[in-house]
Amino acid sequence: MAARNDDLRDALKRAASALRAAGPDFALAGSYALWVFGGPEPVHDVDFVVAEPDTEKAAATLEEAGFRVERTPEDWLFKACVEDDFVIDVLHRLNGVPVDKEKVLAAEEHDVMAIRMRVLPPTEVLTEKLNSLNEHHCDFAALLPGVRAVREQLDWDHIREATADNPFAAAFLMLADRLELTG
Repeated sequence: MAARNDDLRDALKRAASALRAAGPDFALAGSYALWVFGGPEPVHDVDFVVAEPDTEKAAATLEEAGFRVERTPEDWLFKACVEDDFVIDVLHRLNGVPVDKEKVLAAEEHDVMAIRMRVLPPTEVLTEKLNSLNEHHCDFAALLPGVRAVREQLDWDHIREATADNPFAAAFLMLADRLELTG
């Protein structure tokens, strides 16, 4: 597993360095954002967010940095590949909502593997993860380690309000309550 993490870390650093040098503004998201705040290190991919109008500039920047850009059938992201692995997901919509420049710029800067970058806060990351749950994708076991690790940094009231319309999120929050993760 260490080799995969080394590859992901290298891809994260290369992509962040390229985006910092040539733009556009971006923020680290997903499980790697939770990792910055103490969550377990991901082993599958790295997520960045960019403002929707900056999507093509981000793709061009990463291509120039040696990544192969893969357009997916989903219209809310593209993948930047190193060799044969898809390792960087660049999202410009989160759960159907276009990412705007303000969301990216509102993320606080952190040093991530010696590179300064914006990182979405844990409450926002978990809210997006919970709102993405549905009958086709509902893996509570994958969420629990990260939630357990950052639970004291989460605004549980905000999460409940922002996910109130998603019954899968409500079920996860009930489980988190029963496991005494929420307070």
